[in-house]
Amino acid sequence: MPAEALGAFRDAENRRRASGLARVITGFPDRRATIGWQQLALPDRVLRVRVYRPSPGRGGSTALPLVLHVHGGGFVGTAVQSDWVNSHLAGRLPAVVVSVEHRLLAPGIALSAAVDDGWDVLRHVVRHAAQWGVDPARVAVFGESAGSVVAALAAIRARESDLMLRAQVLVNPCVDLTSTTFDYASMSEHATSPTLTVTQMELFRRLAVPEGTDPRALSPLYAEDLSRLAPALVVVPTLDPVADHGRAYAQRLREAGTSAQLAEHPGATHAFLSMPGVVPQARSARREIAGFLRGRLAG
Repeated sequence: MPAEALGAFRDAENRRRASGLARVITGFPDRRATIGWQQLALPDRVLRVRVYRPSPGRGGSTALPLVLHVHGGGFVGTAVQSDWVNSHLAGRLPAVVVSVEHRLLAPGIALSAAVDDGWDVLRHVVRHAAQWGVDPARVAVFGESAGSVVAALAAIRARESDLMLRAQVLVNPCVDLTSTTFDYASMSEHATSPTLTVTQMELFRRLAVPEGTDPRALSPLYAEDLSRLAPALVVVPTLDPVADHGRAYAQRLREAGTSAQLAEHPGATHAFLSMPGVVPQARSARREIAGFLRGRLAG
């Protein structure tokens, strides 16, 4: 896909995902939460974040847990597509959910840019916890699809930076961008699934790790040390080309001594958590995620 065509496709697709009509598919936000955009000034750039907070009177007067969220899509996607799950988490945990509107993949913008965006937003909010009204001792990361790479790598960086995370949630994660990306049974079994195809994965991988980039550095599955990480919940829809990525990562975490729960959802497709209006399994996944985070983020 030429760069101009990719840009036009992205703009049209993200307008659609952010439209009111798309709510029929992406779900209606929980009224127990407020939603708004904020500009976040980092030392070398400005990013938008979408912030979800409990409605006034629901969060209490104490500092709330922080959930850093990273939406999926890779070369498309917007935090708005995840309003349903994030508003429910904010209102029901309760917590402050900060969703990163990270740089999207394009010629000249590799996945490392999104990884840096997620990590830098996480550090910024934790460092300014009082300003954000969050408890820096109760922090979790939550990523979907390509966003799971950002979340998983943030969990590894957090250990190395002594930033203590309580939990990581990885939904239909794509965690192998090396030459073995496509060497999984689920890739051939679900190569033409309705919401992710191997052809799309090929484009994603070309943009994510362009020639000259070390794919292992952006592949959590191949991280040298996965020990002492925050406990993980890995959510896997079974009709997904990257289903085996999630299964393999959960296994590697366990082998390294990191607690990892694998939650499979039979009959669900990739990105199902962003489609509660058409995929009923999204609601059971949301309950799993909320229950897991509630337990890990307790005071």
